[in-house]
Amino acid sequence: MAGVGRVTTHRVLDLAIRGRRVMIEGVERPAALSIRHGTIVAIDDFGVVPLAPRVITVPDDVVLIPGLVDTHVHINEPGRTEWEGFVTATAAAAAAGVTTIIDMPLNSLPPTLTAKALAIKKKAARGRCQIDVGFWGGSVPTNLADLPELFAAGVFGVKCFLQDSGVPEFPPLSTPELRAAMEVIAGLGGLMLVHAEDPTVLHTSPTPQGPSYAAFVDSRPDTAEAAAITTVIEASAATGCRAHIVHLSSAAGAQLVREAKAAGVPITAETCPHYLTLAAETIPDGSPQFKCCPPIRGSRDQDALWAALADGTIDIIVTDHSPSTPELKLLEVGDLGLAWGGIASLQFGFAAVLTEATKRGIPLAEVLRWMSSGPADLAGLTKKGRIAVGADADLVLLADDETFTVTVDSIKHKHPVTPYLGHELRGVVRTRWLRGTELEDDMVAGQLLSKELV
Repeated sequence: MAGVGRVTTHRVLDLAIRGRRVMIEGVERPAALSIRHGTIVAIDDFGVVPLAPRVITVPDDVVLIPGLVDTHVHINEPGRTEWEGFVTATAAAAAAGVTTIIDMPLNSLPPTLTAKALAIKKKAARGRCQIDVGFWGGSVPTNLADLPELFAAGVFGVKCFLQDSGVPEFPPLSTPELRAAMEVIAGLGGLMLVHAEDPTVLHTSPTPQGPSYAAFVDSRPDTAEAAAITTVIEASAATGCRAHIVHLSSAAGAQLVREAKAAGVPITAETCPHYLTLAAETIPDGSPQFKCCPPIRGSRDQDALWAALADGTIDIIVTDHSPSTPELKLLEVGDLGLAWGGIASLQFGFAAVLTEATKRGIPLAEVLRWMSSGPADLAGLTKKGRIAVGADADLVLLADDETFTVTVDSIKHKHPVTPYLGHELRGVVRTRWLRGTELEDDMVAGQLLSKELV
């Protein structure tokens, strides 16, 4: 009965939110959420008005969705805070409706390779985050013995490279070193994330130079990704270690993951907004803001990535937000060979994907599965990325039919460099709650998250 107030739990509530469009378990329906101590404690029909000190009824032109979860973000602090930092990165995330991120282990100094380095990272982050932040560790040739302590300290998994990472303090693993690390991680019940490009293929590919984007793509061919993924699949099958391919960029790579999953190999994969919304054919020469590794490929690969999402080959979409200073991007020079790689997209990735998904007839519920519950599941964040009883009340009011244009003034990450500048994107975030607290600009409400070993 509409308008009838009732207690939906024996415990006292802090907040209730009612809406005719609430995304629950992949279905948009009317509902009333009861929230206590930052947790959703009941979900009722819209007609119920929970007996809470504050009851919010949201407009019908917005949809209440779970906060987004981005498990691939390079914050770079401490050590390279001039590239990005916890204050600016979490502000950009919050603006996009992202309420949880997991920070990558490299580009900060020290990199997150030991429990001591993780403690240094947490000290730099504490009291400076608008949203919740967790941490990946790293795997390099010299820290095999440190991995158990690193996992015990609360990292959600570890990441490695099979080729040069670009920074000397984070060297790559050889194939034997990869297997040795995965043996240890398997014994811990952990997850290994892999940047999959094969060094031998890269070394025999053309050297990128000058402004040509096509030449840069040729320098990082899909055969390099495919060869490296094959190496990871073989190591995962041999060790039983869960493996996750980061930023999958090619049709060839997707097909290998598809076959490995069918064979029972414990492997998952992610792709990124830039691979799904930008195509090499449309990228102008001399534009280093589009440079990343692996590169943005052509429309054929883009279509294959969407198909791989649809059939479950690719599990999630995350931004791989990896900014640097404008000076390192060489924007005025435009040399794709010399410029630092990395796409700055944390604030705009979801809107870019939603825009393209809408064009392709893909519903919002699917996008949320790829960008909210899916990433949460990868990291074992059972209370994140979903509207459910027992979940954190991380919620976003999204005007899903409204558009906005990316301008320099709208950018909240540290530097106004992004390939989405000037793009009209779909999905405007109206309001955000983190564990039931409505986020205002510059509000520091985030907690530091740790993975508990089970």
